[in-house]
Amino acid sequence: MMRQRAWAAALLAGALVSRASAATDPMRAEVDGWTAIVRDDRATDDLSKQVRDGATAGLAHIEQALKEGRRSLALLRMSSVANDVAALRYLKERPPQQRQDVAAFEVEWTRLGGVLAPGLKAPSPAAFDGVRPAVLRAIGEASLPQAGVFYHASVEYGRSTTPDSGLYYLGAAQGQRDFGAFVRTLAEAPAAPAPPVRDVSGELEALQDDLLAAYRPPASVDRHREFIVANSTLKEARELQALGLRHGALLRYLQAAVRVAPLRAGATAPDVALADTLKAMAPRLDGADHSIGRLLLEWAQADLAEHAADGQALIAAAIASDALPRYFAALEPERPRPDGPRPSVTVTLVRWPYT
Repeated sequence: MMRQRAWAAALLAGALVSRASAATDPMRAEVDGWTAIVRDDRATDDLSKQVRDGATAGLAHIEQALKEGRRSLALLRMSSVANDVAALRYLKERPPQQRQDVAAFEVEWTRLGGVLAPGLKAPSPAAFDGVRPAVLRAIGEASLPQAGVFYHASVEYGRSTTPDSGLYYLGAAQGQRDFGAFVRTLAEAPAAPAPPVRDVSGELEALQDDLLAAYRPPASVDRHREFIVANSTLKEARELQALGLRHGALLRYLQAAVRVAPLRAGATAPDVALADTLKAMAPRLDGADHSIGRLLLEWAQADLAEHAADGQALIAAAIASDALPRYFAALEPERPRPDGPRPSVTVTLVRWPYT
């Protein structure tokens, strides 16, 4: 009996510690809430099961990052999972008629447009002014346009496929709106000032040229999905840059660089000394709010840990050799780009919004 009481007391203490941790850590509380939504969903339709599977996998990656203390990486991963969790909750709340009848879906689309109206306008470049550290501002800015993209895409998607699928994008739009608001709650005063972030249009143009140059058979066939993801990320970066959301544009530019690097002709396997290379670069991130650069470092370290056995840490290699140097270069004055021949052909890689 004494042993059972001791065990029960230890269990209760552990639960109280867990609750206290969630109460004092907003990221922990948010992830716990998302996990409950996914865990408790019992829908049996194909769309809900697909969304639930994606959210479950995404939450596992977030949990791993939190466990390892890589909070910026966890937040970046949350920005993607927010879509699925919000859509899953929203689909569960919809009456059967909205999920099956196009006219009923369009009525809901119109209603929700009024609810989301403030977030459907072009965001102001100053929308995240004062949100620090810089990585929070970057992740927040990158989320801003997505609510409008998802909302406007949803109606045509619902008409051309199924109302259920259109409702998914309406849920995703709400997820991005709510995620941006959540990011604001995490703001804190950094220990050091952030370096200024400049326009990276020239770098985006050059990286697009690199991607198009690599888009040749057999890679363009064998790795088509990777090209689509890289191009979509570049497209987001250009849109953010055009809106004046420079922190968000820089983040998406660096993410695109990570995706493009392995696609280049002649890309080699990761170097065995990759961990040492990253360790040597880390001190350059001291002395200022280099939290965007530290996000890259966290991403590389997580990839190294994941691929410790197989040596295929392609993301870590791309960050060490390409993305981190690009980050430092983006903080320096822009260098003039030499004139080149005008392109005679434009190739567009099409991908449905952020999927």
